[in-house]
Amino acid sequence: MALATRVTRMLGIAHPIVQGGMMWVGRAELASAVSNAGGLGMLTALTQPTPDDLRREIERCRGMTDKPFGVNLTILPSVTPPPYAEYRRAIIDSGVTIVETAGHKPQEHVEDFKAHSITVIHKCTAVRHALSAEGMGVDIISIDGFECAGHPGEDDIPGLVLIPAAADKVTIPMLASGGFADGRGLVAALALGAEGINMGTRFCATVEAPIHDAVKQLIVANDERATNLIFRRFHNTGRVAKTSVSDQVVEISARPEAVFEDIRPLVSGAKGRTALETGDLDAGLVWAGQVQGLIHDVPTCRQLIERIVGDAQNLIAERLSGFITQGAA
Repeated sequence: MALATRVTRMLGIAHPIVQGGMMWVGRAELASAVSNAGGLGMLTALTQPTPDDLRREIERCRGMTDKPFGVNLTILPSVTPPPYAEYRRAIIDSGVTIVETAGHKPQEHVEDFKAHSITVIHKCTAVRHALSAEGMGVDIISIDGFECAGHPGEDDIPGLVLIPAAADKVTIPMLASGGFADGRGLVAALALGAEGINMGTRFCATVEAPIHDAVKQLIVANDERATNLIFRRFHNTGRVAKTSVSDQVVEISARPEAVFEDIRPLVSGAKGRTALETGDLDAGLVWAGQVQGLIHDVPTCRQLIERIVGDAQNLIAERLSGFITQGAA
């Protein structure tokens, strides 16, 4: 048996499970493992230092799987932005057929990808943004609840409300993102109106995730309370794992006179990469969601996906169907 949805059919995958595009984590090792297990793996374009490096990483991933995989391109406002158009061209020239976009004003990128017959998933954190993306012509919405790691937006709407609110208005297929780790979450997402799930933090705690085991064990040890919200003061809220570094960021940001320059040395992406690659949890931020409270082991991607799908099928066929009675109780 399989869980077949519009998402699985559009993406050509066996299971309605997509790996989030995570900075420094979305490399060929993880993306290919997720795809080989029947989900959709996702490379992260800006993890690669240059567009040519991205071309090489796409080819490396293609050598590790013959299944579909995608590339994430996140567009963030910056004083000195990366050459987004060149990364976009690298994706198109490499023959990638699925792209996940996210972030600030993606229209020119979406239009170019669609002009080259690429399936576009757009990640957003609000119903109004989902409707805007649908109007741009994206194929699938990934709707990201407040529980998520990364940037949950400024509306603070959790998935239990956000997913069905979006499903009431969005007509294209949706992935539910933020807070998903097991079969219960997959069934809940389907019940709320999504047609699959997107997981980031859960895939960080897998054998194939290209990060240090100390980070994986931090995620396993943490509970659902072990996150910090940072950058709230600067209207760019981020959710990260609770560590000595993120505690410092929260403490400094709470000072009445605080400005972003006060925390910049603590939050640089380079230091976050160091933490992930060396396991030095005092080196930089570790991005992780509240779903840490549902993560208790470090399986392979295949073990994880098969467990999620198997548990979901059993829940639907057995536990939930048992609640339906004929006639009066």
